[in-house]
Amino acid sequence: MRPSPSSSSLSAAAAMAAPGGGRVSAFTMRAVARMSRARWFIFLRRVYQYQNGPRSDLGSNPFNSPGWLALELGVIVAQMVLTTAVVATSPRERPAWPLRLWVAAYNVGNVLSLPLLYWRHRHSSSGGGGSDDLEMRGANDALRSFLMNKARAFLELFFAMWFVMGNVWVFDARLGSFHRAPRLYALCIALLAWNAVVYSLPFLLFLLLCCFVPMVGYALGYNMNSASVGRGASDEQLAALPRWRFKEQPDVPRDRDHDDQECCICLAQYREKEEVRQLPCTHMFHLKCVDRWLRIISSCPLCKQELK
Repeated sequence: MRPSPSSSSLSAAAAMAAPGGGRVSAFTMRAVARMSRARWFIFLRRVYQYQNGPRSDLGSNPFNSPGWLALELGVIVAQMVLTTAVVATSPRERPAWPLRLWVAAYNVGNVLSLPLLYWRHRHSSSGGGGSDDLEMRGANDALRSFLMNKARAFLELFFAMWFVMGNVWVFDARLGSFHRAPRLYALCIALLAWNAVVYSLPFLLFLLLCCFVPMVGYALGYNMNSASVGRGASDEQLAALPRWRFKEQPDVPRDRDHDDQECCICLAQYREKEEVRQLPCTHMFHLKCVDRWLRIISSCPLCKQELK
């Protein structure tokens, strides 16, 4: 962020490229800032932190949020309806492998997932209650949680093994029986593709948060992982703050001392006619430096006073 020594040619080139480049940079920064405060991005950060941090209780699991549970319920019901409809409308198809058995067992797994889904909903939404109630329900809840977790682990193991078995049966090219049961094969391929996406979700999440996000942050000088809802300043708040070119008399009177000759964010001294911005606490910074800071945290970098 430290500015390099300027020259007449560089200044002229910067002045010619500033209007278009500035608009593109400002638009990109606003888009990235809004994305970093979006609910889906915050949810992905919570998932990554949960998977790579201590899991103290079930309620902190982002996969037990009402929105995610509703999404899981919708996916399970849609799969059950789709598989039932395809199997019912293809009685004359004769696949070489027992694909109907594979689909039926897959549906049984979906049915067994419904009580686990309901248990996760009740367990995550139940309140604390009184201390006497907690003591009375402690043993029962511990036993029920143990059994449900074991059942959930068993179902996950079953789906993983059935996923491998489905790949063997569906993609066995030796028999070439796709034309004998096109609907069943298409159904199985769709289910296998969906499960492949679900199993690759941790890897995709790692690529997004550990590779893509740091690259964007390095290119724009904006830490997306530090942003959150309500912490950054809005465009209206930034526009309301006074700005001027250095060594010109500002509209707001203030006492100037030696510290005002250097920006504490980039640690570079102010140069003639550089744009600076003053915060309500009377601290002054480079315009670009403090705008990037305030879009992440709407407080002064020095005294931590919040913007109004």
